[in-house]
Amino acid sequence: MGNEKRISLITGALFGSLTGLIFVALNYLLELILGLPFVPFDIFDWMARVLPGRLITFVIDTMVMVITELNLGPTSAVGKLVEQAIAILQFVFVGALFGIFLAAVGRRSPARLIGLGALTGLLLLAPVILIEIEFGLPAAGRFGTVLGLAVIYLVWGAVLARLILETAPQPQTPAESTLSRRQFLYLVGAGSFTVLVTALGVSVLSNQGKEEGGEQVDMDEMPGAQNTSGPAASPPQDVLEDRFEPVAGTRPELTANDNFYRIDINTRPPEVDGETWRLEVGGLVFQTLSLTLAELRSRPSVSQVITLSCISNRIGGDLISTSVWTGVRLKDLLEEAGLRRGVQEIAMEAVDGFYESLPLEEAMDDRTLLVYEMNGEPLPEKHGHPLRIFIPNHYGMKQPKWITRLEAIDHDGAGYWVDRGWSEEAIPKTTSVIDTVAVGEEDLGTGIIPVGGIAYAGARGISKVEVQVDDGPWQEAELRNPPLSPLAWVQWRYEWKSEIGRHTFRVRAYDGSGELQETDPSDPHPNGASGIHSLTESVRS
Repeated sequence: MGNEKRISLITGALFGSLTGLIFVALNYLLELILGLPFVPFDIFDWMARVLPGRLITFVIDTMVMVITELNLGPTSAVGKLVEQAIAILQFVFVGALFGIFLAAVGRRSPARLIGLGALTGLLLLAPVILIEIEFGLPAAGRFGTVLGLAVIYLVWGAVLARLILETAPQPQTPAESTLSRRQFLYLVGAGSFTVLVTALGVSVLSNQGKEEGGEQVDMDEMPGAQNTSGPAASPPQDVLEDRFEPVAGTRPELTANDNFYRIDINTRPPEVDGETWRLEVGGLVFQTLSLTLAELRSRPSVSQVITLSCISNRIGGDLISTSVWTGVRLKDLLEEAGLRRGVQEIAMEAVDGFYESLPLEEAMDDRTLLVYEMNGEPLPEKHGHPLRIFIPNHYGMKQPKWITRLEAIDHDGAGYWVDRGWSEEAIPKTTSVIDTVAVGEEDLGTGIIPVGGIAYAGARGISKVEVQVDDGPWQEAELRNPPLSPLAWVQWRYEWKSEIGRHTFRVRAYDGSGELQETDPSDPHPNGASGIHSLTESVRS
């Protein structure tokens, strides 16, 4: 009974958290060196797939709202960092529970605690192996993955148990025994510090290597509209050059690849070997196809300037971007395979388990592309390398990345986010945004301050944008027409006769048919956000 009160549960939780963090660092190093899976991220991604859709939607909406309201930075980039932090923190929390469990067991059976710790570590590994098998085993392979993770979990449990025992109050012992305990703790502390610092250093160097290896996009050198083709081709270059200059502070017409928003179901993008990857086309077809990336690139290509928006984007948010997309028409591949009678939809599958389906009519649209280039460069890994799809007039939730298979089916297909309570159609709502009230650009002679922004309505286009200042009348803005393509957003400009004081600016847009955007505010779920965007700015003498 004497030992029952000596081992603190709080101490167990603290050491469990610390060793959990060390586990994460060691796992990261072994992922880079041996190709082992990074367990915290894989568990997080698995949870995101199996938890109820309502809960996932609540988390997404809350995260986007907080990032936007606190202006923490680009929503998609900050969101991914938050996801990764949560994945690591929840693993540290598991470590705390592990420590509490061992501390509780150690109160009754201290002599067997190290063995029980190692055994419990192996028991924790069992569900992890099942998750890894579901995701597909990584570069280390089945045997390497199981063996490598087994060693880590076994050592984790044994070291955690030893730490809990060595820090528990002990009866008076000889000096050399006390010294031994101190040596053990110093060794664990030094080793932990070394692992954490090494993992951090490797992470920094790895990221630097990726940044140095990737070409930085110069907006002036980025391919523009002159090389586009097909029914959504851009206007001639001389026509585009005759347009007015956008207001300083308005987002660029084309978004650099590094700045293009990224929303998907993964903490990190899947790594797909473009050399071994193949696109399978099957189902109700006369001839199944299995195409390499090189074979797709050898076919006639189409380039289009396309704006893509996330259905989770809030009014005025940054989950919307525009790029030059290049690929092959889906229609051409389907005609090559030959569709059998009764085909209603084309189902799509992706490397990460994402799935979606589109009606045959949309699949045969000349503007629907299987994309392998973005702004004149091979499709970046985080944006779907080697292949993704663009479907006109839909939010990004309907447009899979990392596509591996297309299947012609005779029924309504399923959709990943549709199954989780989001819109089945996912048609972009008309939206307009004020990017800037360019106080610094005031014309001192006339007192005119330019106001600028963008408007977007999917493939429907924009016919008019209006701006209201305070409670004044709605005034028509000038559109930077023609836009880069019928599928892209349009920039607008409004010349405001300035007045000293604090003013609120509002904007609204009309789509190509003349229909006014929805002005009543609504949250993104389930059909996309609506409402009027506003911006408040002060003008001083």
